[in-house]
Amino acid sequence: MSVLTPVYNGEDHLAQCIESVLAQTYQNWEYVIVNNRSTDRTLEIAEQYAQKDKRIRIHNNSEFVGCDENGNIAFRQITPESKYCKMVHADDWLFPECIERMVELAEAHPTVAIIGSYGLRNERVSWDGLPYPSTVMSGREICRNSFLGGPYVFGSPTSTLICADEVRKRSAFYNEANRHCDIEVCFDILRNRDFGFVHQVLTFTREHIQAESTFSRRFGTDYLGTLEHLKKYGRTYLNDEEYRTCSERSWKKYYRFLGAKLLHGSDKGFWEFHRKELARMGYRLKYGGVIKPVLAEMLDLLFNPLKTSKKIAKKLSR
Repeated sequence: MSVLTPVYNGEDHLAQCIESVLAQTYQNWEYVIVNNRSTDRTLEIAEQYAQKDKRIRIHNNSEFVGCDENGNIAFRQITPESKYCKMVHADDWLFPECIERMVELAEAHPTVAIIGSYGLRNERVSWDGLPYPSTVMSGREICRNSFLGGPYVFGSPTSTLICADEVRKRSAFYNEANRHCDIEVCFDILRNRDFGFVHQVLTFTREHIQAESTFSRRFGTDYLGTLEHLKKYGRTYLNDEEYRTCSERSWKKYYRFLGAKLLHGSDKGFWEFHRKELARMGYRLKYGGVIKPVLAEMLDLLFNPLKTSKKIAKKLSR
């Protein structure tokens, strides 16, 4: 079992992360900490633990790389003997039974390639949409339901365990061009494998102002991720009618988001980001699509003043 922590300037939480791995009830693991040219005490902290436990080793990058490239470097550190691997981001930590429960499920069901669980995101329990006591589900059905608006079960990289053979068969596990590459690779793997789920809170994922998740909310990268995954894998999991309906709904949500950003003001960098991301996927930004929801909102304000006043009152009461 390989546990991986790619990290850059993680001195605030790295010790807690490492301690959570050391406290696992399942102890047959190696732990690789990939230091991405940190300028704080990250390396010092990692070395202190590595000196105490020979199962911990440190890989120091020769140059600074992006977050997802660092993740790929971490996956390449998996030893040939490892049957499973688990990412644990340096800001996050594991509950003591995490690895044991996930490995237990994987060993009992060889068709399973990805195992998820409930997880804490700050103070909220997330990824709790699967009916109890379902533990093994068709990968194709999980992905189909995800596209059709079903529960999101893939969690975060910290909340999943992956069969190591699925990592080894890919030259780069993450598609570094996609900000939601951790989700994309789930769609890719589950074309031919099953998904396992442990109905227990096993991980903690930290969200704070500097986090990538905060950037994603401000820039709406979830919408872009959905469009990219739909383009790559939609026809794999959906029939023609489902694909058409899902595509129309996804584009409508995306342009509604852009329209709201236009109405409330966004800087040049926001629009340049979306133009570049769409171009990378083979699309172009349709300004008519942005204007349409803005006009609809303005007409609603004009002809439904009572509804508008209720919206304002609701916002002020928060």
